Formats: sequence, structure tokens, C-alpha cells
Amino acid sequence: MLIIHHEVYIEAPIHVCFDLARNVDVHTVTTAKTKERAIGGVTEGLMQLGDTVTWEAVHFGIKQRLTAKIIQMDTPYSFTDVMVSGAFQSFTHVHTFRKSGNGTIMEDNFTYTSPLGFIGKIADSLFLERYMRKFLVDRAMELKKIAESK
Repeated sequence: MLIIHHEVYIEAPIHVCFDLARNVDVHTVTTAKTKERAIGGVTEGLMQLGDTVTWEAVHFGIKQRLTAKIIQMDTPYSFTDVMVSGAFQSFTHVHTFRKSGNGTIMEDNFTYTSPLGFIGKIADSLFLERYMRKFLVDRAMELKKIAESK
């Protein structure tokens, strides 16, 4: 199991950051590099506690699907989504928001286990952990741009 942690300061109110982070339409914009789109469950607007969404995206040149469910929500401070089905053995993504000065610190804690046991661990060390970290950081920076432009 690996944990990827990332924090970013966003010059925007906490409720704006919280809502942008759980907005399916914004997620699609912030993950445009992987052509991510919602194809099942909640496919637009704000995700709520108990909602699921199925994402289709291209990673490593392969079209993949992943279904995630919101299992925890404390508006506007945190929400947690977990993988229901997809390429990983498992993942849990905790999104936390805290006020800081005139803005918000958005924190991502992404815990995952790769599939395929030993082969998955080799993939982690060779490329997967670095790829997932870049994916999360890129998404956070795109979300920051959107929030700060409002």
C-alpha cells in the first residue's frame, strides 16, 4: 500500500474549493490530459455522500474505467472516495480543506494498492507511483487555477 500526499494553498474561500473538488464537470476539465469523463452514476454537478461515479479515461494509452463512491463527507472540510471497481486492487482518496488566511489549504491523501501483487509493486517503483503523484498534483493545480479565477 502506498500513500501519496499533496497540499496546495488556494486563494479562494473554503466552500468554493470544496465544491469545485467534488464537481464532476470540473473534474473532467482538470483531468483533460487523460480524457477523463463520467459515464455512469453521477455524471454532472456536485457529488454527495453515497454517490458513485464511473470514470472512463486513457492511462498509459489504454482506455480504462473506474467506479468510485463517496463514503464520507463533512461539508466543507472533507470528503472521502473509494474505488468500487477498477484497475487498482484498492484506493482511498481523502480530500481535506482548511481555512488559511484569506484562502484554503487543499490536501489530498491518496492511498492505493496496485493489482498483480509482486508485479504491481515493481510497477509502483518503476513508474506508477510517480505517474499517480503527477496526476494528483496536475489536477490540484488545475483546480487552483479555476478557484482563483472566480
